Amino acid sequence: MTDLKLFNSLTRELQPFEPIHPGEARVYTCGPTVYNYQHIGNMRAYIFADTLGRTLSHKGLKLSHVINITDVGHLTSDADAGDDKMEKAAAAQGKSAWDIARYYQEVFEADLDRLNVRKPAHPRATDYVESMIEWGKAMQDKHCYELGSGLYFDVSTVPEYGRLARAVTDDGEGRIDTVEGKRNAADFAIWRKTPPGETRQMEWDSPWGKGAPGWHLECSVMSAELLGHPFDIHTGGIDHREIHHPNEIAQNQAHNCSADSAATIWMHNNFLIDRRGKMSKSSGEFLVLQTLVDRGYHPLAYRMMCLQAHYRSELEFSWQGLDAALTRLKRMVLQLTTLRSREVELGSISVFQPDEDPAVIWTVRDVEDEEWGRLQAPLDKFQVALFDDLNTPIALTALEDVLGMKKVDPFKKARLTAVMDSVLGLGLFPIYREDLRIRPKTAEITEEEIEEALARRKAARAEKDFATSDAIRDELAAKGVEVMDGDPLGWEWKLAQS
Repeated sequence: MTDLKLFNSLTRELQPFEPIHPGEARVYTCGPTVYNYQHIGNMRAYIFADTLGRTLSHKGLKLSHVINITDVGHLTSDADAGDDKMEKAAAAQGKSAWDIARYYQEVFEADLDRLNVRKPAHPRATDYVESMIEWGKAMQDKHCYELGSGLYFDVSTVPEYGRLARAVTDDGEGRIDTVEGKRNAADFAIWRKTPPGETRQMEWDSPWGKGAPGWHLECSVMSAELLGHPFDIHTGGIDHREIHHPNEIAQNQAHNCSADSAATIWMHNNFLIDRRGKMSKSSGEFLVLQTLVDRGYHPLAYRMMCLQAHYRSELEFSWQGLDAALTRLKRMVLQLTTLRSREVELGSISVFQPDEDPAVIWTVRDVEDEEWGRLQAPLDKFQVALFDDLNTPIALTALEDVLGMKKVDPFKKARLTAVMDSVLGLGLFPIYREDLRIRPKTAEITEEEIEEALARRKAARAEKDFATSDAIRDELAAKGVEVMDGDPLGWEWKLAQS
């Protein structure tokens, strides 16, 4: 069996994955701050983490995966100054911080479902505040100091602070603003006191006064309580590699009285880039998943787009690139439509699903002892790519190799396609071509009207009445419908993008 090798950001090297607990993999992913919608760059991190989790399941490991929900403590920058994002959003929208958190968590979880991300545990930070206070009490004598604004962690008290970020000077922590009285520029808040005369919606009593925990503390506490220290893998966006994750490691070392970082492997996905730069919420203009749907794209076209790039590479977003990803997805679905037409020969369509539970993944053991014949080569290609630090661009081509094969056992072809799809998470088998033809929000014509016009055009062409045929085509074009004569994928028409 091929070893799974993963890139460890801590060592900047590929290393074989060896679970701490035999037969089990424990993974922690930094989750969203639920004060706003998550932009599609944020969602790339969860597609990556889901692909990792599916790969670990494919190896036959029992997966424990946590994505935390930050509903308190995250400031409007990485600094220890400024407004809490939750409090600021609540004030702006005239709602309680609790209602803001609940709403945006529900939207986030709905987006995960639309992207076919398996649902991990979603603990909320506010449920662990008492544990965070206990961590602060345990660390304060040796590693912390108190200022008027709160309790701060002294990064000079732990070994190799910033090793993950390779930040060895104050310049490496340039995104941290100065807080009066801090001993070191990189020191960070464990507890932030509510300023005199102010009342927060989210505040708790503590030994250091009424206030709220610092943002970094929640991940250390929740990973310890839910996965145990040490655990196997910690994931997040590459921006977390510079400050948030080094601060987590410092807290873990201080609390656990150890030089270890708590996670054996730290993994980071790279940025999603649009032509204006790195996608972020700070500009006030960002794309969310619903934006893509409103433009007529199936959410899984975005998952396909992410899988086409290695998770450690920057990914440039463009509508043309999303078009290409959707076309690739359509081609796969069309090939499966042909395979589905042989249902009688296959005996049962249930061959496409390993289990009624969609979270079940086909494992290596399910396929390694089977005779695959000509299908063995693409299977080997798939496994080698996947276990080489999740090389999904090559794994996708292996799936296409299987779908394109002729004169092979259709049962085995269907089964092997299901194996690969269960790991890549495209959810191909429940999808039919009509599911991928999404009506843009701005469209002023119904699908029924389009189909009726196309039927009239087909009849006119059959009678060689090309004037009428052209008139119907022009009529549809004026309403944003592009007629696709000779479309090799057989989609007949699409609604043009505005």
